[in-house]
Amino acid sequence: MQTARNLATTTKTVPQMQAISPRWVLNLLPWVQVDAGTYRVNRLKMVLQQDARLAAFLEDGQVHLDPHHLRAFAVFRDLDEGLLADIADSLSSEEYNAGDIIMADGELGSKFFIVVQGKVEFTRIGDNGKPERLALLGPGDYFGELSACTSSRCAGSARALAHSQLVTFDWEQLNRVLQDEPEVHLKLTKALEERERLRTVANAHGEHRIDVLSGHQGEADIAVTYADYEEEPREYPLSVVQSIVRVHTRVSDLYNAPIDQTREQLRLTVEAIKEQQEWELLNNPDFGLLANVAPSMRIQTRSGPPTPDDLDELLGRVWKKPAFFLAHPKAIAAFGRECTRRGVPPPSVPLWGCTFITWRGIPLIPSDKIPITNANGRYAGKSSILLMRVGEKEQGVVGLHHAGLPGEQLPSLSVRLMSIDAKAIASYLVSLYFSVAVLMDDALGMLENVDLGYYHDYA
Repeated sequence: MQTARNLATTTKTVPQMQAISPRWVLNLLPWVQVDAGTYRVNRLKMVLQQDARLAAFLEDGQVHLDPHHLRAFAVFRDLDEGLLADIADSLSSEEYNAGDIIMADGELGSKFFIVVQGKVEFTRIGDNGKPERLALLGPGDYFGELSACTSSRCAGSARALAHSQLVTFDWEQLNRVLQDEPEVHLKLTKALEERERLRTVANAHGEHRIDVLSGHQGEADIAVTYADYEEEPREYPLSVVQSIVRVHTRVSDLYNAPIDQTREQLRLTVEAIKEQQEWELLNNPDFGLLANVAPSMRIQTRSGPPTPDDLDELLGRVWKKPAFFLAHPKAIAAFGRECTRRGVPPPSVPLWGCTFITWRGIPLIPSDKIPITNANGRYAGKSSILLMRVGEKEQGVVGLHHAGLPGEQLPSLSVRLMSIDAKAIASYLVSLYFSVAVLMDDALGMLENVDLGYYHDYA
């Protein structure tokens, strides 16, 4: 038997690679040709700047807040570093357990709260006598700033949904810090007044309002207006992923049958580069989608796992022609468990020969490039779910590339022979140029802090 086997030819596969994934993101994004290497996104001017998140964090049980990050709050944006440091030093830490009331409805506001850890739900009693949720806040969010600054009453009740750690300061503390700086106190007051004035010249999204006249009769004066643009629009230079493949010419000359050795070396390298491309599109700290979700488009899960209610909330943010959800396969599985628990199994849809589950007709596309954080042997970890609108015409998310390169094998990906050195080793340069742009903030939303480890006993 063994002798006969020695006379036979084995059937071989090309080299396999477990890291290869379907890379649905690359297929679903519309790609825009960038001839000049840089893509500029022109927008209507923002006259009412949105407050960003405040980056406070826990370390060894202690709360730390970089004073510079206080500039995320518009009122503090023009203060000098010394005053910001004094304000940061005056912050105090408070802890609340699940169900604790942090601020009661109608309470006279005196504190400014920053959520460092946990979840805070802001509610009020509606006209029908039932509680209505106004906001769900997570790490980096804050509340009470206007009530504290203007000494007005809180228009809702803030309650901790989980064990939460917050940092606070009140207006009296701020007054003590600024008692030797009356001009700064005046500057803060004027900043609040200016913010209220800008609301009168901004549209609902904070952009420069274009005035129009409607419903008039007779010879009314027509509104005079103009469209003001951003003076420094964002630019996206194309990023690059490269690698050099080295193959000895003796290998490619003598051992090239039945499998082309050079071709397989290049194929696997291209696969690795395309995998890295999808990872960069999602995780790059500069242009990646996860880092470019606007604060107003980030929402928290109410109870931890991704529920149908959470995805409905996300659809309420990205409501203008949403194209697809994007989530880690484990997050999609967690959503499926929540649907099963509620008796609303999500329908499925076939795409590219595969089956995807949907919610409200929008497919949930899996990608293992969306990170899972805090995962270890005792904890399943957390992830995020994205929802996006795509396309230039839709003012959505677009991929950027530069097709037509010398030695191009795929759009914007080229393979070029560099040299054959004195040791008869051939070197091939593999290059891929790309980026991704979010044309408008409301084109991309994210459900944060999605717990992946919840299972239900149906017995």
